[in-house]
Amino acid sequence: MAATIKDVAKAANVSPSTVSRVLSDNEKISPETKERVLNIVKELHYHPNITARNLVTKSTRTLGIVVPNEAEDLFKNPFFIQVMTGISKYSQKNGYFIMYTFSKSEEDSLKNIKSYARGKIVDGIILLISRKNDKCIEYLKRINFPFSIVGRPENTKDVIWVDNDNFNAMYNAVDRIVQKGYTDVAFIGGSKEMNMSNDRLDGYKHALKTHGIVADENLIVENPNFSEECGFESMKKILDYRIPSAVVTTDDILAFGALRAMHEILHYTIPIIGFNNTPLASYQNPPLSSIDINSEELGYYAAKLLIEKLENKEMTNTHFIVETNFIER
Repeated sequence: MAATIKDVAKAANVSPSTVSRVLSDNEKISPETKERVLNIVKELHYHPNITARNLVTKSTRTLGIVVPNEAEDLFKNPFFIQVMTGISKYSQKNGYFIMYTFSKSEEDSLKNIKSYARGKIVDGIILLISRKNDKCIEYLKRINFPFSIVGRPENTKDVIWVDNDNFNAMYNAVDRIVQKGYTDVAFIGGSKEMNMSNDRLDGYKHALKTHGIVADENLIVENPNFSEECGFESMKKILDYRIPSAVVTTDDILAFGALRAMHEILHYTIPIIGFNNTPLASYQNPPLSSIDINSEELGYYAAKLLIEKLENKEMTNTHFIVETNFIER
């Protein structure tokens, strides 16, 4: 028969409430008592009743992760898997569980968030993308429900968020290739609704401007998503206009499609840079240079900041910027 909290209390010569406080790492319990109780817990192979504990503490110790429709094909684009890995690592280390929900649209995301919040199923929510006029962010702020975002929101006031410096990452990539003599640079990006895509486009335009180059709008193609097919069609559209000297993209998957278009139409490739440094980037023909955004770290810090808020820890920052690295191949 499994040991109970009363068995632990009796063996340690303390009250059941003291055992509960020890397991919650209450600061008021002396180190000696903590050590004695924890040793008994190990000896008796005691496992707390999570449901009962949650009823007492009014906490689920669970985070809800809202995975957007952009993550539909997780195996082709591992960005979301890497972010979720980072979230899971920090959460597990700190005694939190994870509950995932997949959404087909922004409205679907909002519906799932309302279920999480109204049903008190989770203590906090992590959003994996940030959109313009984001309904999910507006709702969570309105009901004052704890949440964090992977991606910079439009209004950062009183919002916990984690992101890269997308403007500078793209600026530096374009600056690098222009200095190598590739001055006619095309841009293949994602949706205008996503702040990350807009920041990267701004970085592209400012880098060209720094070198006295006026951005040609015909060499800029934005897409509804980051699929390989979008990359292929975007590159075809650019090549119908003219052949640029180089191409930058806001995602490796777009770059894969662009490379395929080059092979089929030009029968050769021009320099191209991807974003996210996915594992398949090094296996392209030719291997793809890419900007590593350290996706796992994005998830790790999104969980860290949210859990710090949930546990009322002193927070010096409500956001965290994860460094990027240019991987040249």
